[in-house]
Amino acid sequence: MTRTSAAPATGRWAALAVLSASLLMVVMDMTILNVALPEISSDLQPSAVQLLWMVDVYSLVVAGLLVTVSSLGDRWGRKRMLIAGFTVFGVASVAVLWADSPATVIAVRALLGIGGAMIMPSTLSMIRNLFTDPRERATALGIWAAMAAVGSALGPIIGGLLLEAFNWQAAFLVNVPVMVVAIVAGLLLLPESRDPNPGRWDALGTVLSMGGMVALVYAIKHLATEGLDAQSITATLIAAIALTWFVRRCLRRPDPILEVRLFRSGSFSAGTLAALSTSIAMGGVLLLMVQWMQLIKGYSPVQTGLAMLPMAVGAAVVSPLAAALGARIGARTVLAGGLVVSALGFLLLWIMPLSYPSVAAGTVLIGAGMGSLAIASAVIMAGAPAAKAGSAAAIEETSYEVGGALGVAVLGSVAAALYRAELPTGAVHAVRESLGGALSVARETGSAALATQAKAAFTDSLAMTGLYGGALMLVAAVIVWYLTPARLDLGAAQH
Repeated sequence: MTRTSAAPATGRWAALAVLSASLLMVVMDMTILNVALPEISSDLQPSAVQLLWMVDVYSLVVAGLLVTVSSLGDRWGRKRMLIAGFTVFGVASVAVLWADSPATVIAVRALLGIGGAMIMPSTLSMIRNLFTDPRERATALGIWAAMAAVGSALGPIIGGLLLEAFNWQAAFLVNVPVMVVAIVAGLLLLPESRDPNPGRWDALGTVLSMGGMVALVYAIKHLATEGLDAQSITATLIAAIALTWFVRRCLRRPDPILEVRLFRSGSFSAGTLAALSTSIAMGGVLLLMVQWMQLIKGYSPVQTGLAMLPMAVGAAVVSPLAAALGARIGARTVLAGGLVVSALGFLLLWIMPLSYPSVAAGTVLIGAGMGSLAIASAVIMAGAPAAKAGSAAAIEETSYEVGGALGVAVLGSVAAALYRAELPTGAVHAVRESLGGALSVARETGSAALATQAKAAFTDSLAMTGLYGGALMLVAAVIVWYLTPARLDLGAAQH
């Protein structure tokens, strides 16, 4: 059993409000950056590699720390870990005031990653232990996941409004008052919980998990940007050796730092795969979509945010209904069906000529699919006993973070290759490196033909990336359908 201080019914739901609101802010901050990138690029002039690091370093840090931080939270206290995460996140957001170079922005994003690694799994594992009634727990996890879906959709809207009125630093500073409120509310409303028998601390396992995850994400990033070279091969080998050793060590120990045996549960594996595949597709396609709106359609940041409103609407409408739908038609149908609906949204970007109406239709479906995936966390937790809530939370959050890095690195590099393939081989490096670089050269040389060709190449690359994202989601839907028990009842799951 996991020790949790008593919490009355009203206290449980008040605590859920704090946990969900903090998650909403963290997820919004991740997607706000996409809208802010063009302005950051204009102000700080980062290289293409630095720009990728601004996007990816958050996921890199979170992926490396999630397992360790979740295990520490089980021992130290999840409330303490969460409050500490709020503090780190707020301090990092203030530090952006001194960020006057690409390197300092990358450092701020890394510090935000440390705070995010402390916040996200703590919220999930605390919900798992706050709500011991299975039906209440399914509802609470659905609300939690809905906040993640709505937050990712609202991020570009809030970011656009902030950038319209202020500079790009406002996209970070907005976190500060929210984190102050979260700290006060958390101290007053959240009960402490921890595992009273966590076992011995596995120092070697900690090193293996951190080193292996960092090497894995780095290998993906480097392979995507530089191709197969000595560094990518070395990082891949380090990741393979470290993570294999880590998994074998966890399987042998009676008190592993991460309970990898959870993957023996079909429902747990299905929920994790749904989170991973959604994150991959979203991370790659939405970053390109924001650039298409701003650099090709000429939208301002606030117009870009408002143009993403259909996705937020789709998520907001479907998310609250996910738990009820799961009870009526089955969790398996809702989970796999959500992946199919999102896949159709991505495929619309490829099927229809790219214009705002087709993008709006696609984002509505993507948002609706994300909303139905609010049930994914409940499916994951249905396959994990309460004592292993920290491990389950770490695995779920790792799937989201690694998926985001994979989406940006893999789908982003595929899009870049498709973009370059439609440009003349003799074009200068800046033209072939990015659409922003091509448009800058076109302005300097007065070449309208170059601008037109670059825009067409980027639009085609976005459409094809939509095809790949949709195909990934459809494959995941089939596997999730196969793995999820047909009679899985989230309301009756007891652990």
